[in-house]
Amino acid sequence: MNLRYRMPTVFGPSVGPRSGPGGETYDYGAAERISATVSFLTDAAPLSRLLPPGFTLDGPPVVTVEWTALLNLQWLAGRSYNTLGVRYNARFQGATDTARGPFLAVLWENRPEPILSGREELGFAKLYCDLPEPRIIQGHHHLTAAWDHHTFMQMELHDLADAATPAASASPVDGTLHYRYFPKVSAPGEADVHEVVLTPAGGFASEVLSRQHGQGRVSFVPSTWEQLPTMYQVSQALAALPQLEMRGATRVHSRGAKDLSDQRVLR
Repeated sequence: MNLRYRMPTVFGPSVGPRSGPGGETYDYGAAERISATVSFLTDAAPLSRLLPPGFTLDGPPVVTVEWTALLNLQWLAGRSYNTLGVRYNARFQGATDTARGPFLAVLWENRPEPILSGREELGFAKLYCDLPEPRIIQGHHHLTAAWDHHTFMQMELHDLADAATPAASASPVDGTLHYRYFPKVSAPGEADVHEVVLTPAGGFASEVLSRQHGQGRVSFVPSTWEQLPTMYQVSQALAALPQLEMRGATRVHSRGAKDLSDQRVLR
């Protein structure tokens, strides 16, 4: 059976995105997502320092910030939640495996359940924050991220126009790359788990309902420890990346997803 366990284990198998009350899997065919992205070119040197061991940048040092609403989720009994991710293209070279694709450096979410299951079962670098619904004023989409009323990210999309789905890349990626890390108990600086994980590209049917391209801007607010006591180092590092050139914005509404059971460790 498809039984999965997370703490507290004494109450039996856990339920979550990949396992229902009886161990059954969910249908993600009706799940919808609305994603807004803004990209910018930065310096390769500081961006390279935000890569784990075994990674190098793959192509121009372009950072993409993506705000996403995940809707109609069966595993949450029809509820939804929002995410904010930061990624940049990288290549991993391990002892036996090689892979290339976007490295997801951090993913904020506004519900604890996907954070816990995604960190423990999948190895996503997830954190919690508030992600209010976008404000749309005269065609400008305003999005923010905050923790305890302190806004640490601001994004804006404008001049959006309908666009065709881009052609498939001549050099397709293997999927999204992650660095999974769990510290050892009572041993500061030591890890029980530190490994690279891949979310393979594709593997599910997805329908694009609408796609728009336009312009945008994004900024991470330099924040003090007092403002973000558990993650100010993340905001500081992202705020310090120079924005040499904006690389446009997209807004995509799609239907269809997968439960990420195909996640695998790279060696």
